[in-house]
Amino acid sequence: MSTQPYHLYIERIDPSKNMARFYALSIEPNLFGETSLVRSWGRIGSRGQQKIHVFDSEAKAVDLLLSLLRRKRARGYLPLQ
Repeated sequence: MSTQPYHLYIERIDPSKNMARFYALSIEPNLFGETSLVRSWGRIGSRGQQKIHVFDSEAKAVDLLLSLLRRKRARGYLPLQ
């Protein structure tokens, strides 16, 4: 069971390319006692897409969250200001 709330929302906006994207990550417990990393992404204002990864430990979910965050930050995603 997750001891810390993990919620992250980042955006990438570039008006010259008509780009307005979001990427959201959260770590949540599921009904079976496992830990889930929920990823949501898409164009700002749309529902977007979602993918759920299930792990047996919170540490593995945090590792994936940090890895995805590093990749997105390298591509220009920033937290809300």
